[in-house]
Amino acid sequence: MGRNKMLLDVQGVPMVRRAVLVAIEAGASPVVVVVGNDEAQVREVLAGLDCTFAVNADFTGPTSTSLHAGLRVLDDSVDATILMLADMVRVSADMLRALIASLRASDAPLAVSRYDDVLAPPLLFRRALWPELLAWHGEGCGKAVVKAHEHEALLHDWPVESLRDVDTPEDYHELVTR
Repeated sequence: MGRNKMLLDVQGVPMVRRAVLVAIEAGASPVVVVVGNDEAQVREVLAGLDCTFAVNADFTGPTSTSLHAGLRVLDDSVDATILMLADMVRVSADMLRALIASLRASDAPLAVSRYDDVLAPPLLFRRALWPELLAWHGEGCGKAVVKAHEHEALLHDWPVESLRDVDTPEDYHELVTR
């Protein structure tokens, strides 16, 4: 992207702030934001929002380092976590609420978003799976853990369009010109 995409505006709001607002609107608490690159600017655009920060000093490493940083700041009172990505700007509070509600009504270890045949965030993991998430290293938002427990997962089908994220200048241009 040439710059930190988390700070790019989406409908007049920085992308990372929009994601935190979606999580708060869905009733997620606590909301943890993993920061690394441009940490001071990210903290600044989130000023006034009820969120906790986890610092990932290895933010150029695999995505597992960010997931691990976020999990490590959660205290023992937290029994589940939603993994979401701020650049998936089409994820809504309703989607998060559906994941939360389904897990509350079940003893399943996770709730997973499915876009056609793709399993992707947002993902909701009960604490029982956190040791596996912390042991996992690599890319893919814990996909190995999701695959290992897919047969136990509550699957939520969403429109494929909701999976689209912002990874390139072209993606961002398309988003803001729609």
